[in-house]
Parts: sequence; C-alpha cells; structure tokens
Amino acid sequence: MSLKDNQHPAVLSIGRIYCDLIFTGLAALPEPGREVFADNLKMAAGGGAYITAAHLAHTGRTTALVARLGLDALSAGLAPELEAAGIDLQFLERSADAGPQVTVASVIGNDRAFLSRRAGTALPTTLDAALNWSQAGHLHIAEYATLHEIPDLVRRAKAHGLTVSLDPSWDETLIYDPALLNACAGIDIFLPNKEEALAITGFEDPQNALDKLAETFPVTVLKGGAEGAWLRANEHNLHAKAENVPVVDTTGAGDAFNAGFINAWLSGADAQTALNAGIQSGSLAVQAAGGTAFLQKQEISPAD
Repeated sequence: MSLKDNQHPAVLSIGRIYCDLIFTGLAALPEPGREVFADNLKMAAGGGAYITAAHLAHTGRTTALVARLGLDALSAGLAPELEAAGIDLQFLERSADAGPQVTVASVIGNDRAFLSRRAGTALPTTLDAALNWSQAGHLHIAEYATLHEIPDLVRRAKAHGLTVSLDPSWDETLIYDPALLNACAGIDIFLPNKEEALAITGFEDPQNALDKLAETFPVTVLKGGAEGAWLRANEHNLHAKAENVPVVDTTGAGDAFNAGFINAWLSGADAQTALNAGIQSGSLAVQAAGGTAFLQKQEISPAD
C-alpha cells in the first residue's frame, strides 16, 4: 500500500448518485396487488459515493465526488444538498443520460427494502482529471457495480499512487459472481456488510467469510449493523460493538461507517481506533431519515 506524499491526502469517492425516496412509518412492505401507506416521505441525495463523501467531509477530510448527475427535475432537486455537503464537486459531470436515477427505500424498524433504477454509464468523463488531481491520495469505490463497469479502475488508481477501498454493495446480479474477488485485485480495504460477505464467499459463518476475504485483501472490515463490526488485517482480528443510539433509518449507515474508517486509516490510526471511528460515523447516519440527514441537522442547529 502506498499514499502520495500528501500530509493529509484527499479522497476521491466514485459511484452513482441516486435520488432517494425514503418511506418511513410503514406497518408492512407492499405485496403484489396491495397498497400500503407510509407516515412519512423524504427525498434525499443517495448512493454510497455521495454518502461516504459527505461523512468524510464532515470529518474535515478533503473529499471530491467523482460521479455523473442528470439534468432531469429529480437530479436537479439534489443539487442544493450536494453543494451544501462540503464536498469538492469539480469532478461532477452533468449529463442528460445520467438521470433520473432513483432508489425507493421502504423502512420498517431496522429493516429496509430497495427498488432502484440506474441510468447511463457509471464512467464519468472527469475520471482522468480526478486521478491526476495533486491532492488525491485515496480512491473509494462505492459499489462493485462501478468497478464491474470500469474494470481497469483499480489499476489506473494505483498507477497514480492512490490507495483504494471498495464497498461491494448489494447487487443481485453481481454479488454471486465467482469472478468478483479476482476483479478486486489490488484493493487495499474491502468493506462488505455481513450479508454481502456471506454471499461473496459462500460461507454461512461470518468468521469463515472473513478468513476467506483476508486471503485477498490486506484489510477486510465486515459490517454487522447492530452486531457491530469486525476487522481482519495481518495479525489483527478485532471486533467493535455497535453504539446504543436511537435508530430512525439505517439507509446509508454502512457508507457512513466507511467514511469514519477510511478517514482514521488515512490518518494513521491503529486498527481498533479506525474500527471504532467507523462505528461512530455509522451511528450518526441512523439517527435521521437519509444517509446524511443527521449531518445536516447538526449544521443547521443554532449556536449555543
């Protein structure tokens, strides 16, 4: 693993930006031929690339979003939130074919179900400029689907001296791909949740899944929600408990965790401290509807 000479390297966060329509206060999920009503609905910017970038910016880490955004009304409605998040948007490409890109999230307690639509390609025309950015020291890939579309992405990042992390994210068409681990060669930090780790490895026990993933990745962090998180790296086999906080919506919690962990890791923190930082960041996300909503609440709170 290597970093550029930056004392405080910036992070590039690449992936798709979604318009999240988050339904909360549901008694049950809809079934074919039936209709259910939610108590609340919120529209928010979503997608792992944006949520991780926003939480990284909240830590004070310079972070640039490398992504595409549509020109449709839903995409345009996200612009004020993106601009207010403290993220560097110089590598954000605007294109008509990049939207509308939507995720409908139905939230019941700590569980949720998603219905999403992708639009256009995941490859921004700004990628080369982003990789050449003198401040960049790390690339975070927010979903394996992005790497699947840009198979030379890790190689290109490494050629520019960047370290690389990947959150595989759940994709029913890709998560069981037997070529997934080989396609991830060169990744420094692998950040699956428990369900993703089990699906990728074929194991039923998280510890066995960690053992398998540790054969490929220098650092593997398995996120278990209310069970906390586990880390396997070299001699380290660690666990951090989840924090006891009021849970409103777990959408984006794993992406927020990624931000806390990556920021601590880039700052040279020890493995346990980085794991705890991930837990703390993820705990912020679950306390409001939308992966970055709790950050926005903090920013608009009146001064003491």
